[in-house]
Amino acid sequence: MHHVVRTACRGRSLLTALLVLLVLGAAGGTFAWYKFFREEPQPEWITGDPDMRFKYGSIGAERDAGIPYWIFYVLPRIFPDKLPGPGGYASFGVVWEEGQELPVGFSKKVVGFPRVANNCAACHTASYRERTDSNPVFVPTGPSHTLNLWAFFRFLVDCAKDPRFNADNLMAEIRLVTDMSVLDRLIYRFLIIPITKKTLLERETQFAWLYREDFPPWGRGRDDAMNLTKYFMIRWPMDDSFGPTDMPSLWNLGKYKPEDGMRMNFAGDSHDPYSVIIDSALGLLGAPPKDNAEFLAEVRWLQSYVSAKRAPAYPFAIDETEAARGKNVFDATCASCHASARTGTVIPIAEVGTDTNRLDTWNEKAAREANAVVRDMGIDRPGLVEAPLTGYVAAFLDGIWLRAPYLHNGSVPTLHDLLEPTASRPATFWRGYDLYDPERVGFVTRGAEAERIGSRHEVAAKGGGNAGHTFGTDLSAPDKRALIEYLKTL
Repeated sequence: MHHVVRTACRGRSLLTALLVLLVLGAAGGTFAWYKFFREEPQPEWITGDPDMRFKYGSIGAERDAGIPYWIFYVLPRIFPDKLPGPGGYASFGVVWEEGQELPVGFSKKVVGFPRVANNCAACHTASYRERTDSNPVFVPTGPSHTLNLWAFFRFLVDCAKDPRFNADNLMAEIRLVTDMSVLDRLIYRFLIIPITKKTLLERETQFAWLYREDFPPWGRGRDDAMNLTKYFMIRWPMDDSFGPTDMPSLWNLGKYKPEDGMRMNFAGDSHDPYSVIIDSALGLLGAPPKDNAEFLAEVRWLQSYVSAKRAPAYPFAIDETEAARGKNVFDATCASCHASARTGTVIPIAEVGTDTNRLDTWNEKAAREANAVVRDMGIDRPGLVEAPLTGYVAAFLDGIWLRAPYLHNGSVPTLHDLLEPTASRPATFWRGYDLYDPERVGFVTRGAEAERIGSRHEVAAKGGGNAGHTFGTDLSAPDKRALIEYLKTL
């Protein structure tokens, strides 16, 4: 009898212990979910306005590629020596609207805790000033010619490599700007800071080509997009290719019709806008999407948004008489590529004659492997073109006035310079100053302020050549003036 009672008591004790463990496990799981994985929607002022959503909306990159907000906040304070200049994150040439806590193209979202990531607007929001004393005008879907993306990537890795990146230093600085609970301080100190450091250090190998002394910096307003795809999406070993290109505009993207033989990207290496947006967004996510349906819904929203956007009108006076005459010059000189069945299609490199480094960064094998990676994620899209690259796409010219510098690699500063023979084009100039030059139609690229703010472009450096596209260079001076006046109207 006593044995039966003892057995029953032991059974109840085990059951009680199991229930306690289950309750503790559930509580621990709930705690872990709340502190590290719960997702809160962004505020309505972002999600309810299309322009704000484009500029600050999350595309899901915070989960795997995001940086904890308070670490992001204090990095410039701890590592000012690793910035390209004074001013914190502003020194990278980001577009920063008055009153906003983050630059355009930086999204903030709670995934367990507040995190910061990038979206498409970081590289695709233009800015310009009409005068030295005027406020900048920001143009969503325009090319960000001021952004020093090369320096930003290196900054994050260089901070993580520095011995000063440790819990003591970061927490001391964080406590100066915010009050955390004891629990959150412990989580930051023992989990979030070490994990962030490890994650950033893991990017060093993928960014190795940014540290090669035989490769020049990209310069403001450029990125080496296909090498980023090789090293981040398909994880290829570093090679000797180097092909930075200008940030493209995204306005009126619906004009590209793959059914008419048109291609996307500068070298025609992608089939359609849907594929380009998917691949660009995946690059920002740094990992497969958490939910493919949600991810593709965001892609479709982005495609609709950029397809509906139109290029901004030229903000200065236009001589309508000259522009009308320039239309005739355009039709005789430029329309065969830029307003014809060839527009949006690949022009052979032998015909256009521009720098070939961008072509050398990508090939058929890379396209096949990148497409396989995306297919393995369960994402269906036309994808990257599995064929050799043979030239560059003849661009549509809408908003051409705001797309300086010119050529695919941004090697010619103004439209005036583009109509000059190669030998007469500037061999050096400074990229990234936002003061507009209506006389030469481009941005101011010389002078003390341009040189202080901008990055020096050398056409003799790898990937920087300004040869080719000699169309119109033999026009008379009056015809060139008329043509440029017409181009302002597009």
